[in-house]
Amino acid sequence: IGRDRQLDGILSFVNNNVTWVKVYMKPPRVRPVPTDEFTRRWRRLVGGIPGVESLKFESDRGGPGSGAALTIELQHRDTETLAAASTELAAALKSYPLVSDIDDGFTTGKNQYEFTLNQTGYRLGLRPADIARQIRSSYYGYEVFRQLRGRNEMKIMVRLPKNEREAVYYLEEMLIMTPRGVKVPLVDVVKIKHSHTYTTIRRRNGRRVVSVSCDVTPRSRADMIKNALVKEVLPGLTARYQGLHYDFAGRQSDWAESVRALGRSMVIALMVVYLLLAIPFRSYIQPLIIMISIPFGIVGAIIGHLLMGYSLSMLSMFGIVALSGVVVNDSLVLIDFANRRVAAGDSPYRAITSAGVQRFRPIILTTMTTFFGLMPMIFETSRQARFLIPMAISLGFGILFSTLIILILVPALYMILEDCRELCR
Repeated sequence: IGRDRQLDGILSFVNNNVTWVKVYMKPPRVRPVPTDEFTRRWRRLVGGIPGVESLKFESDRGGPGSGAALTIELQHRDTETLAAASTELAAALKSYPLVSDIDDGFTTGKNQYEFTLNQTGYRLGLRPADIARQIRSSYYGYEVFRQLRGRNEMKIMVRLPKNEREAVYYLEEMLIMTPRGVKVPLVDVVKIKHSHTYTTIRRRNGRRVVSVSCDVTPRSRADMIKNALVKEVLPGLTARYQGLHYDFAGRQSDWAESVRALGRSMVIALMVVYLLLAIPFRSYIQPLIIMISIPFGIVGAIIGHLLMGYSLSMLSMFGIVALSGVVVNDSLVLIDFANRRVAAGDSPYRAITSAGVQRFRPIILTTMTTFFGLMPMIFETSRQARFLIPMAISLGFGILFSTLIILILVPALYMILEDCRELCR
């Protein structure tokens, strides 16, 4: 680490059962490796640590899109069923080679003892509250009286000696006072069960919820792991544990919600574009011919991501929505020019042919200037600007691909529309 000069500082924080180690790295222009590569090397060098229940490495904690690559939320009313199902699901995730940092969602808390009053205790006149009060007084203390010392009030507490409070033996040998004043052994009137506390208990719609999370390398393969779980693992899990329900949370839930919201916005935008085109053209069909270029622009955006080696992200979707309002310009120029020639007395065929010839250069120049204007952003290597590259790819390649289709498809659709009108006449 000192030789590579990658780190700026290390901060460690230790709790009773949780330890964080935070590494602050040098600026991107100074250090030779990115954060995700540093995280992979660190994970590989650390390996497995005996006695550690969960070990996670994160390089994007707290920012947009942070968190585990895949999160499965299990729901059931019974906690033991949830624990068994989450353990089985975590074991199934270990079989996938791309998955790491698996967390079954259950963190074993501190040891605890559960006391259940038996029939002997009830026959002696004891109640659960009596048992709880006497045990609490023995360990926490019973307030005898309060005494003033100056302006401060002091509580005088009576409880067992420290050595007896720290040994389980004295708990099993404790004597309980019955309502009749008779002392009986604690083990004779209660059933003692050793268990662990739960650090957190989450509920949704009256059901207890546990989240099983993992990381996927590369994260673009998270959907592939998700589909494999839906087909191979989760159906059998719900069949073995009756009443178990599952849902995908975390990044998948945020992504689905964002896509739904973006889809609604895109539908509204397309309706507005259609109305703005229908009013000046005084036609309900010609705006559809102009908007036919939008799907081809989306295809171009997807092809651009494949060529550049990027996966579709939320910013890619933003670029596609913006693309929908840009790619209609070329079709608008063609149809408007053809309508003017038809109004001047030309036939529809001659009008659309002239529009293709006369508007070819402006359409190509507009498309190429837009594409080359976006190229510096597409081929940017700075880490600060890389998150904008998917949006630039959607716009640049979408416009480029749709223009090539528009020059052939729009004239053909224009003539088909005119032939249909002639047929109706």
